Amino acid sequence: MSLHRVTSMSSCEQVRGSSPARSEHKNMSFNPVGTWVPPAAKEEPFRALGVSKGKRILQVALAVTYCLFAAGIVFGYAAIKPVLVKEGVYREYCSEEAEIKDPTKTCYEQEIRLNLMFTIAAVATNCVALPVGTILDKYGPRISGMIGSILLAIGALLFAFAAQLPFDAYIPGYIVLALGGPFVFISSFQLSNTFPQHSGLILALLTGAFDSSSAIFLFYRLIYSASNETFTPQKFFLIYLIVPVSIFLVQIFIMPHNSYKTVGELITNAESAVDEDQSNSYGTQDTEEIRQRQEQRRQHREGVVSEMTSLLGKSGNKQQELDRKKQSISGVWGALHGRSALEQIKSPWFILITLFTVIQMTRINYFVATIRTQYDYMLHDDQLAEQVNHAFDVALPAGGVLSIPFIGLVLDNFSTTFVLALLVTGATTIGVLGVLPDVWAAYANVALFVLYRPLYYTAVSDYAAKVFGFHTFGKVYGLIILTAGLLNLSQSGLDAMTHKVFKRDPLPVNLILLFAVSIVGSMLVGFVWHQSRHMKRDQLEEEAEETPDTPIPSATSTNGIA
Repeated sequence: MSLHRVTSMSSCEQVRGSSPARSEHKNMSFNPVGTWVPPAAKEEPFRALGVSKGKRILQVALAVTYCLFAAGIVFGYAAIKPVLVKEGVYREYCSEEAEIKDPTKTCYEQEIRLNLMFTIAAVATNCVALPVGTILDKYGPRISGMIGSILLAIGALLFAFAAQLPFDAYIPGYIVLALGGPFVFISSFQLSNTFPQHSGLILALLTGAFDSSSAIFLFYRLIYSASNETFTPQKFFLIYLIVPVSIFLVQIFIMPHNSYKTVGELITNAESAVDEDQSNSYGTQDTEEIRQRQEQRRQHREGVVSEMTSLLGKSGNKQQELDRKKQSISGVWGALHGRSALEQIKSPWFILITLFTVIQMTRINYFVATIRTQYDYMLHDDQLAEQVNHAFDVALPAGGVLSIPFIGLVLDNFSTTFVLALLVTGATTIGVLGVLPDVWAAYANVALFVLYRPLYYTAVSDYAAKVFGFHTFGKVYGLIILTAGLLNLSQSGLDAMTHKVFKRDPLPVNLILLFAVSIVGSMLVGFVWHQSRHMKRDQLEEEAEETPDTPIPSATSTNGIA
């Protein structure tokens, strides 16, 4: 699952036709009721000032807490995989020859099935963002959160009783856990509108909770080991049912039924309500009644403005100025704004970023699923490989949290070309470290990987917002992630190639992915750099054309001669 960070526009802009799966500092559109109609027909828009400050703080705190326990737990796969191996999950598929050779290690058949469980779950997490957005728009965050809690409960039950069920419940259980996370996580984004002046902080807290949630399986593995392996997966997942039950109750009794509105939505909805009400009544009212209605409209607008001022504080104008500065720094802001989604999808802007995302997402998930087996082969020491695996389990959630402020600084203060070049450089460095059979390289690879992963996901969504715009963001960015997610199924093929063709040696596959991402990434950076130069030149030409001509005083006029 990725962090959907996009650059904010004006604090009063209302975004239409974009996916709620994104996060922005001021412009998040989660409108579950569609087009606004007068209050007589539908309920008043859900305003932040209509809820006490204490309750809003409680809602944000609870959302951060349950996202910490549920949003992205499936990405802690590297931590729970050793537990599943010790519990003998899929061991029945191993041949007698493999059992005799080394009963403590996974055989090919077991490794493939375990990794397939994570691969499909990762694909499901990416692909479910689109239907989550649709349900969120239509039914609101409460229903979305309740659906997520039900899915989490089903997944936990399947995993708890998988050993007793007459069918393979591990893969469907893990998939359902993966599906429940985005419902809970994405439906929480609208809470950034509870305190618009602090929306960036709220989104950072939610994102940090998502990244940290992968540590849940790490803590379970530690408890499992400390209990001499008596704290079985069944006991853990039965206790884990407390989480989805709590989320369900919180959605019913504390969370809002409708999404909190953005500043732009509140102003637009208020104007539309008064305009429609007036258009329906002017035909039957005399002049005095019309004058009274106009006065009511003026007072209503003043009330809305007062409410927005209270919510935003004194930072509204400052935020707009900062947004304009960020757009200028980007160098590619508005490259395809105003184009149809089809035109954008057919452009090199889309094709190149999609290819880069497909390759890099495959590399990331392949590394998460196979880190233990890779370093077991390269270091020729199972204990060293286990230590690297344990370091990765701790660093993955910690890196996601620690990198949040630095990601914002990079994306807001450097051009998109520089950010993409940084991504390609980081990907190449990780690839080189990943093929070195040394302990120091293994730990350096882990350290860089856990910092790179959140930057990569955030930068891709930031690129999509700046280049394609907000009106088609949901379709275009959703298609990028959907395509990458579906093609991530090739990870099973990479596993099979590593075990069967290359005899467990991960070097050839890692080299193939390294060269692929370097070539495609270089093409992407080169294209964006070339286009940004043209955009800058065109902008200067337009500014020159718009500058009014200033007549040069004649020599005779200067000397006072007629």
